[in-house]
Amino acid sequence: MNSRRRFLTLSALGSATGFSALSAFGQKKPVDGPVILSTWNMGLRANDRAYEVLQSGGSVLDCVEKGVNIIESDPNVGTVGIGGFPDIDGNVTLDACIMDQNQSCGSVAFLQHIVNPVSVARKVMENTKHVMLVGEGALKFALEQGFKREMLLTEKRLAAWKNRKKELDGQIPEINVENHDTIGMVARDADGNLSGCCTTSGAGMKLHGRVGDSPIIGAGLYVDNDVGAATATGWGEAVIENAGSAMVVELMRHGRSPQEACEEIVKRIANKFERWKDIQVGFIALNKAGETGGFAIQEGFTYARHSGGQNEAIKSKSLLRK
Repeated sequence: MNSRRRFLTLSALGSATGFSALSAFGQKKPVDGPVILSTWNMGLRANDRAYEVLQSGGSVLDCVEKGVNIIESDPNVGTVGIGGFPDIDGNVTLDACIMDQNQSCGSVAFLQHIVNPVSVARKVMENTKHVMLVGEGALKFALEQGFKREMLLTEKRLAAWKNRKKELDGQIPEINVENHDTIGMVARDADGNLSGCCTTSGAGMKLHGRVGDSPIIGAGLYVDNDVGAATATGWGEAVIENAGSAMVVELMRHGRSPQEACEEIVKRIANKFERWKDIQVGFIALNKAGETGGFAIQEGFTYARHSGGQNEAIKSKSLLRK
């Protein structure tokens, strides 16, 4: 396992400014026990599985991986793993990343034929000297690691793709608020250690070869064990352009609560993205003390929180209200 490899983009900045986890959170008493946070209502199932893993002695990294695996493996979920909506050419291509308490990370992008890309991303982190593998190289690596090659395009998604293709009549689809239901999960164990992951089939009818924010460390996911963790969902290009999740964590380093940090970055994206009213972007965040938050551009974003033995769906606040 390559435990020495660390992702250091923002950690040095926090040290240079003189902020520590203690100064960021003041004298607030940390939340007791584990806290698990994940995007959308499907996160409820993922949280339950993640909590079971922790209770059975698994690590916080195990919990986030196994938690989202059940969503990746569900063919009825149209935006993650098997059963994901295909690209404009009819191919299901998957993106995922994972990051642990030591800031070690792994990622795969434009991966086909593998149901659980987040598990492949973990193998990249643990069994190579790299952070990201893509396309045919990622598939070759996955097969070498013992993953099974499978058909990801289900009959249900194929029928929907054919209808959508006919509607488009050769046109590239417009940016909209649909088809962005990435599942991201961040968690803190009872000892206060953090990990996170993010996995998706990406925007429906995307151009073949498109990669969103979900496999990009600092965009779709960022974890700093001294500060907190954040993950994103929605239109990936807007998240990438603003290094979204890393910026949420950086704001928490400088004293913002998870809720305040999510709100500030969503507003920053709205200020910089010309067509922001046409897209959805949402963030969830968890700090070292166990506090949580979430915020989105559009109404309708929900996230799931497992804390104190209770698992609940939370309706996120949003920038736009109907």
